[in-house]
Amino acid sequence: MAEVTNEQKAIKATYFSIIGNTSLAIIKGLAGYFGNSYALIADAIESTSDIFSSFLVLFGIKYSNRPADANHPYGHGRAEPLITFLVVGFLITSATVIAYESVENIRTPHGLPKPYTLIILAGIIIWKEISYRLVIQRSKETNSSSLKADAWHHRSDAITSVAAFIGITIALVMGDGYESADDWAALFASGFILYNSYLIFRPALSEIMDENLYDDMIEQIRKVSATVDGILGTEKCFIRKSGMRYHVDLHALVSASISVKEGHYLSHKLQDTLREKIPELGNVLIHIEPVE
Repeated sequence: MAEVTNEQKAIKATYFSIIGNTSLAIIKGLAGYFGNSYALIADAIESTSDIFSSFLVLFGIKYSNRPADANHPYGHGRAEPLITFLVVGFLITSATVIAYESVENIRTPHGLPKPYTLIILAGIIIWKEISYRLVIQRSKETNSSSLKADAWHHRSDAITSVAAFIGITIALVMGDGYESADDWAALFASGFILYNSYLIFRPALSEIMDENLYDDMIEQIRKVSATVDGILGTEKCFIRKSGMRYHVDLHALVSASISVKEGHYLSHKLQDTLREKIPELGNVLIHIEPVE
């Protein structure tokens, strides 16, 4: 059986998100409208924005995994953090809409939410948390920043549903005078969405700026390099992430007494070993340093 690639895993996870968000947006919208709960309607708005952002993630994953060409010798991986920025834009937009509508509903008298909305919310919370765990696991397996952003969409959705659950419960228990409790819950949720937007944006920005965040992988590269006969050690090691791949510049120490041909052979041997032992590596550039 053919091995499933990281790209295929990421694409499957994205289709899972699209189908789940579409179903939940419909369920939340209908339950919020007929159940007289703006917190649920706000949840539906976020799920609707999640559908479009998941399509963006799908496009980003497919585009970023295109092979290198003459104009893009390092591949198209940088498209992924750019897509992540767009996903964050969707999150910020949905948070702003939810906050505005929440304030409007707080100022406008309305009836209490229906009790059955709590049952719907409980199911949504469980499903969204399961979805988050599945997609975040795939993002770790594939090193996909945009898939991680998609996973956090599920987690933020679960949190907004928890806030809605609390708000509706307060409104139902306390009765008259607390009709807007679920609107306050939606307002709180919008703030949490904005906070999560920053948490998603920051790593993607680091990826674009080639920030040094890969100490664990550098240590792994040094250990693998030490197992190659003829490699006496390593010096500089720089890593930059591009899509699901990590590109490496490594200075390797070899004996000064060997020929240029032998040094060339060792550099290729080290390069092949690193790619074999650490499959997520992309381009590996080896600079040979002679040691007396």
